[in-house]
Amino acid sequence: MRPPARVHRGVPGTRQLAAALLLAALTRVGPALAATLVISVQSPDGHALAGAVVTARPLDGPGKRPPPVRAIVDQVDRAFAPDLLVIPVGSTVEFPNSDSVSHQIYSFSPTKRFKLPLYRGKPYPPVQFDQAGVVTLGCNIHDDMLAYLVVTDAPYFGRTDKSGAWVAEVPRGRYRVSIWHPRMRDAETDLERELTVGDADHAVLTLHLAKALLPAPITYRPHSWDY
Repeated sequence: MRPPARVHRGVPGTRQLAAALLLAALTRVGPALAATLVISVQSPDGHALAGAVVTARPLDGPGKRPPPVRAIVDQVDRAFAPDLLVIPVGSTVEFPNSDSVSHQIYSFSPTKRFKLPLYRGKPYPPVQFDQAGVVTLGCNIHDDMLAYLVVTDAPYFGRTDKSGAWVAEVPRGRYRVSIWHPRMRDAETDLERELTVGDADHAVLTLHLAKALLPAPITYRPHSWDY
């Protein structure tokens, strides 16, 4: 008669061990790794500034550079759509023309100089932006067409909403925050601030422009940064 199989009690199987490790990870008490960063931008008179570009760079290390993206800036009703786009360094942008008329897109900005001769539809390959900076887009046929590309190497970036705020989840540490706006008179370096995201669940910083914004251009179509 074959002896009964020996049972090893107290040694969990693969599934039981995985479940135990997961439970331990979920119940382990320790400091939070991230917190909420809230940046508010206001004009000199105290009004919320919508559409401003905000970047946050860690000071305690290089931070993880965001991966490049493949973006699209279309042309519709003789306007760029979108008219302001923030992208990581190395990203590519496609410029289709969905309009009923031809356009000739160009940039003379030092960050990226290029020109797409007169066209409709989608005849050209995407343009790569491998240097940080601001790119101003225009059309040689329609002078009132205007758009901006903000190319950044900051790990955290975005635009302020209607309340003038930008919110991001970031690791705790020290950061340098800067802003940019198409109608801003202040130098970007004058508006840079450093702050520490510490043990609290969130950190808040309010930036006030020292100078009034440049007048908005007179066009039939308002831009996303005008209000």
